[in-house]
This record gives sequence, C-alpha cells and structure tokens, in this order.
Amino acid sequence: MSEDEQAVKHAIFLLNQIVNDNSIPRNIRRAANESVELLETGKDSIASRAISVIMTLEDTSQDPNCPSYARTKIFKIQSLLAPLKDDV
Repeated sequence: MSEDEQAVKHAIFLLNQIVNDNSIPRNIRRAANESVELLETGKDSIASRAISVIMTLEDTSQDPNCPSYARTKIFKIQSLLAPLKDDV
C-alpha cells in the first residue's frame, strides 16, 4: 500500500469517528460523511478527491458550532490530505 493510500485510509478512519459521534452537530457529521463518500469513490484521482474533501472540510471547520476536538480532527485530516493535492 502506497503512502497516499495510507493517508486516505487514515483520513477515512478519522472522518468515520466524526460521523459516528452524536455529540457533533448534524451538519458537520453530514459533511464528514460526504467526505468519506468522496474519498471512497474511485472516479477521480486521489489528488482531486483530496482537494474536494479539503474544500468541504474548510467550511466545516469554520462553523462556530463545531466542537474543538472535532475541529482538531478536521485539521488533522486536512494535513493528511494536503500533500496529495501536489501530485496533480
């Protein structure tokens, strides 16, 4: 498994933690679920999927209702996926 694939798998793991946490607001969990679906679909390259997820999570992280621990996970996911976008 390549480093890119490992980063995507780890990002999906963290996103699923957000999706399954009922203490996180629904709109944030929905964005995390959409991000998981984007990463799991194989239509586009890993880099383009990573860019889409980063953009989706950027808006989510700015939500004032986002708990700080969820925001930390979102930043971690973005940092995992950011190197992938340079491969385009």
